Amino acid sequence: MDRLEELKTKYQTVLKAIQDKGVRLANLHLQDNKLFVRAAAPSQAVKNQIWDLIKIINPKYDDITADITIDQNLAPKAAPAPPPPKTYTVLAGDTLSKISKHFYGDATKYMKIFEANRDKLSNPDLIKVGQVLTIPD
Repeated sequence: MDRLEELKTKYQTVLKAIQDKGVRLANLHLQDNKLFVRAAAPSQAVKNQIWDLIKIINPKYDDITADITIDQNLAPKAAPAPPPPKTYTVLAGDTLSKISKHFYGDATKYMKIFEANRDKLSNPDLIKVGQVLTIPD
């Protein structure tokens, strides 16, 4: 087995972590009889995790050179927050059918509103002035 393959085998958990944690590997070769790794991590935390693995395998890390930078463009983007649910405050004279007609154009869809508000309503015919109801899409 040549030296590069020997070191890749020795540091296989590090190389797997690089792959699994979204680290972009730029270089992986033998340089000065050491495994040379150049990579960009999505965060300082991921960079630290890679280094922790290297130190577990070889606390002196005398057979590896790891040049790991941080590139926050590699970090996964957070999904946009969902829009807040529509709400409606019950007025005098309102019924779920009337509210349903207003939001859906169809009074018979009142059960959709009732089901979305089971935590507040026990009967679709009993709503109270001032109650704030969630109006599902």
